[in-house]
Amino acid sequence: MQKYILSIDQGTTSSRSLLVDHDGKVVATAQKEFTQIFPNAAWVEHDANEIWQTQIGTIHDVLKKASISADQIAAIGITNQRETVVIWDKHTGVPLCNAIVWQDRRTSAYCDSLNEAGHQEMIKSKTGLIIDAYFSASKIKWVLDNVDGAREKANQGLLAAGTIDSWLIYNLSKGQLHITDVSNASRTMLFNIHTLQWDDELLALFDIPIAILPDVKSSSEIYGKAFIGDHAVPLSGIAGDQQAALFGQLCLYPGMVKNTYGTGCFMLMNTGDKAITSHNNLLTTIAWKINGKTVYALEGSVFISGAVVQWLRDGMKIIINSQSIENLAKEVPDNDGVYFVPAFTGLGAPYWNQNARGSIFGLTRGSTRAHIARAALESVGFQTYDVLKSMQKDADLELALLKVDGGASNNSLLMQIQSDLVNCDVAVPENKETTAMGAAYLAGLAIGYWSSIDEIENFISIENIYKPSGDQAKVASMIKNWHRAVRAAISWANDSDH
Repeated sequence: MQKYILSIDQGTTSSRSLLVDHDGKVVATAQKEFTQIFPNAAWVEHDANEIWQTQIGTIHDVLKKASISADQIAAIGITNQRETVVIWDKHTGVPLCNAIVWQDRRTSAYCDSLNEAGHQEMIKSKTGLIIDAYFSASKIKWVLDNVDGAREKANQGLLAAGTIDSWLIYNLSKGQLHITDVSNASRTMLFNIHTLQWDDELLALFDIPIAILPDVKSSSEIYGKAFIGDHAVPLSGIAGDQQAALFGQLCLYPGMVKNTYGTGCFMLMNTGDKAITSHNNLLTTIAWKINGKTVYALEGSVFISGAVVQWLRDGMKIIINSQSIENLAKEVPDNDGVYFVPAFTGLGAPYWNQNARGSIFGLTRGSTRAHIARAALESVGFQTYDVLKSMQKDADLELALLKVDGGASNNSLLMQIQSDLVNCDVAVPENKETTAMGAAYLAGLAIGYWSSIDEIENFISIENIYKPSGDQAKVASMIKNWHRAVRAAISWANDSDH
């Protein structure tokens, strides 16, 4: 009987399930979008129950599509939107409130106060992170401080808190497992990435009882059983989405880099067993832990990437669907001086300005929808350029190849812009499901579905390589103007009464 790995890919806007066969091929996929909730300015929430319902729905859908039964699943791997927090009752499984999403900025003022109090160095030395509302710790604290009865229940050990992987695993295991892996734990701002433990000093600072947090496991091991209906399946792989994509792109050796274009944009560089401290405003994070070995990465996080295209579609109604932006942007040969800083939820790496907001500069009477569409695409490329330059400085190396994935890697105009800006080859894989593949590989390796990493290295095939073709003097001028636009957006934010 043919067996498959079920890869669960729980993202920011949709829940997905994929079946992967022994040759590393995706044989079926299912996807369900879920509601984005915006209760206040700069607040972003998800209904945790809706996430679970859509996720379990896609599991049943993908089995049906492939005409297979649950007993043909050899193992389950999970990858997930990171930093998003769910807090639920340990006994009933009922969430206390909506999940607070990684994009949410409600704790910005609190994070500013931590910076003002001088906690940056302590937090960075332990977690590799910069103090920011992006990470989980301040979100958990907010729930405990603001939801009626939450802190009292937490102190009594009645609550469970976790990132989305923990929430899904709790439900898949029928309440038997409250776990996470090192890659997700490293994004909470509560986890010491050197000792691989929840950190007492950090827990005290954020006033979070350790009893509500999950047990931290490696990224590839048999954790226990997940249930699809009444059928038990080994659960054996967990990684946050960006770390899973790094693994799925088989960036397995120090110096290898991938960039994922999703709702946000995330670049990771494998740094091997060294946790390199960034001096250029990047994050040091855990990539994965396998067979007792912890691998680290440098990461640059861009908050708004595909989301700028969604905004042009849903907010401005400039385009009908996400795919149409490429043709619209191609209607003009260049941006005609229009620069778009899509800081809708602040600026991520390397700027880390929580208060910056989206801005468009250089508009004239001659500016059209096409110029704005082109400037929006270029903004994704510019932000990636900034992160890559910072990464090269930290790691002291020049990049020969940038591996890319995610929805926007299908946009040939953006990929050419990207290659021109970073002045190196950009490789798009044939199988773009790299995040889901990473989770599948981690799960399959744990149970011996694949014998070794050497075996899965044969699965990668490249669909396209984009080579730099632009006039580098013109590119340099565009980068200079982009930086002018960013400075102006930050100046606007700094002058406001927030």
